[in-house]
Amino acid sequence: MSPLTNAHALIVGIANYRAVNRLPTTVLNDARGVNELLIDPQRGSYDAANVQCLLDDDATLTALHGGLARLAQRCDADSTAFVYFSGHGARLDSDPAAGEYLLPVDVSLASAQTMAATALSDREFTEALQRIRARKVLVIFDCCHAGGIGQAKDVQGPALKAGLSEGYYQALGSGRGRVILASSRDNEFSYVLQGAANSLFTHHLLAGLQGGIASDDGLIRVFDLFEYVQPRVTADHPQQHPVFKAELEENFPVALRLGGQTNAVAKDGDGFRYDAYVSYSDRDPDATWVWQTLVPKLEQAGLRAAVSGDVEVPGVARVVGIERGIRQAKRTVLILSEAYLNDQMATFENTLAQTMGLQEGTYRLLPIKIGQFDETKLPTRLSMLTTLDLTNPSRATREFDRLIRALQGSLPTSSLL
Repeated sequence: MSPLTNAHALIVGIANYRAVNRLPTTVLNDARGVNELLIDPQRGSYDAANVQCLLDDDATLTALHGGLARLAQRCDADSTAFVYFSGHGARLDSDPAAGEYLLPVDVSLASAQTMAATALSDREFTEALQRIRARKVLVIFDCCHAGGIGQAKDVQGPALKAGLSEGYYQALGSGRGRVILASSRDNEFSYVLQGAANSLFTHHLLAGLQGGIASDDGLIRVFDLFEYVQPRVTADHPQQHPVFKAELEENFPVALRLGGQTNAVAKDGDGFRYDAYVSYSDRDPDATWVWQTLVPKLEQAGLRAAVSGDVEVPGVARVVGIERGIRQAKRTVLILSEAYLNDQMATFENTLAQTMGLQEGTYRLLPIKIGQFDETKLPTRLSMLTTLDLTNPSRATREFDRLIRALQGSLPTSSLL
């Protein structure tokens, strides 16, 4: 029996609000796309009878309550529950209605109290999730779209804010077997790229579920979903960072991969999932250079990159995620700068990668110099390695070409000496 035989879903997409600023039609495309994918036997593999999709006028507050109650009624401890919401979320600071809300199509902004009474509050949503007995629950938000929601007449100033906070996601994710995946941080927008049929976040979500995510057992699992979506969203728009909150004991499956195909695109002929693990200091200007220059160039060359900090599993010790990413990558690319040499986590990463190489008889490290630094601070074990120098603009193109060729080639071994 497929582990998805006992999977259930509630999908909500609201663009045409009755009394609130409307959202792009991509919101409806997103929800329809998720619905169609989940009930496709060769992709999501959910029984269509177990999936409820509420769009626009069907997504009233009563219907949202009913949809969540339906999940609670149908799910048992071994079920998978999948909830997707694309629409407006809001934070209200004014008492006595202070809180965070998902806005149904029939929400009213006549007053703060009216909005609170006609929206799904954080308390109500948390309680509804707690009533779902499934130990495998994934809740996905594609909210905080540009444009805002409007303003209740009796609310002045910034008391009513569009979007949901990371504290909201953290609270919802506090429960055994519960995962929250959101399209952006609470101070960011969820973007739609010009001419795109889907939002940026859901575009990559669908691409991953349609087979872009690697699988060794024919199933797409929840950690792998975030690992696929997050770096691609941020690479396409550096001002959008998906959020992941979880309290998990297992990396549970949420969809079938291409009818159950195994090992497809998971590893290359040498057994590596990534061509490069990028080790860098997550501070500007290094971070901006990594996401806006390096990652796009690697992707344009068809290379698979894992980026430090973005392939680690939230809720799991960071060193575990780092070791997993480095071990699955053919080379570890070091982004050398003054900030990098002062970053203790970066030192841990390059030491770990170099140790793996020594144990294997390989050269895993591939250093790149992107900024000036005191070279006397460079450890001997790194200074002995050939370093690509990108600090000279006249040589940058040639050095990038050398980087691409090195990553496209086989992992160097000590037999080369």
